[in-house]
Amino acid sequence: MSAHDATAPAHEVDRPLPPIGYLATASLGLVVVGGILLASYAPRVAPLGFATGLLIAAAILLLTAGALLGRLKEFAWGAFATVFKWALLAYVITAGMIEFAFVHDHTRGSSLVIVTFMLVIFALSVPTIIAFTTARYADPR
Repeated sequence: MSAHDATAPAHEVDRPLPPIGYLATASLGLVVVGGILLASYAPRVAPLGFATGLLIAAAILLLTAGALLGRLKEFAWGAFATVFKWALLAYVITAGMIEFAFVHDHTRGSSLVIVTFMLVIFALSVPTIIAFTTARYADPR
């Protein structure tokens, strides 16, 4: 134990927490890969099997992160909520602009549905990562 650790307040010590940030980041990575795959085919019809698999895996990872997050007791929920709502606003706007680009490029049908769900995961995972990282080091009181 270093001298810094011995004098640090309890809320500044790195508490053991579930891998929420890692799960949300992996989820984000999967939808980015899926989005790039689908965008590379626009306006043609993309192969949807692989993109659907990435979407399902990303959704499972993000839902797992959310479930683990919901089980936290001693956590800076005020800081999390404040950061999450503003980041969510920014990323919903960003996801909406990306969705508009796909619609403008005449993406239709199943491809558009998959892109839309990927953008929902994108718009939720980034604020989760930002807010969790902020709240993890905030005073839980």
